[in-house]
Amino acid sequence: MKKAIFILCAAIAFTIGCKSKPSEEEIQIARQAAIDSVNTINAVKQHAVDSVNAANKEKNTQSSSTTTTTTTTTEKKKKGWSSTAKGAVIGAGTGAVAGALIDKKRGEGAIVGGLIGAGAGAATGAIIDKKKKKKSN
Repeated sequence: MKKAIFILCAAIAFTIGCKSKPSEEEIQIARQAAIDSVNTINAVKQHAVDSVNAANKEKNTQSSSTTTTTTTTTEKKKKGWSSTAKGAVIGAGTGAVAGALIDKKRGEGAIVGGLIGAGAGAATGAIIDKKKKKKSN
């Protein structure tokens, strides 16, 4: 939580401190960096889904080929992303879109909005994670 707040404050300070007009090339680089980060997140998510599907397929193949009865214990397995990660991704996307729509300089607005949205989303998600943890204990 402290890290998320620190990153958010640093991003705001950096944005306020650097009011020079970015060149078109810098804007394109920033846009490409944002696209690359989203693609990386999607690739990691897809890899996790593929791993789970492969494990389920292997489990089904093993259980259908064995004829002995086995006793299994069920454990709580955490599935999917944490609320903090979901909040950060959703906040970054929403903030980038809102920043691009609000600011006259679309690229700069998208970057600032994405950073602020990611920080706010991560903070909100962390609060949700803490409440879930308290509730489960």
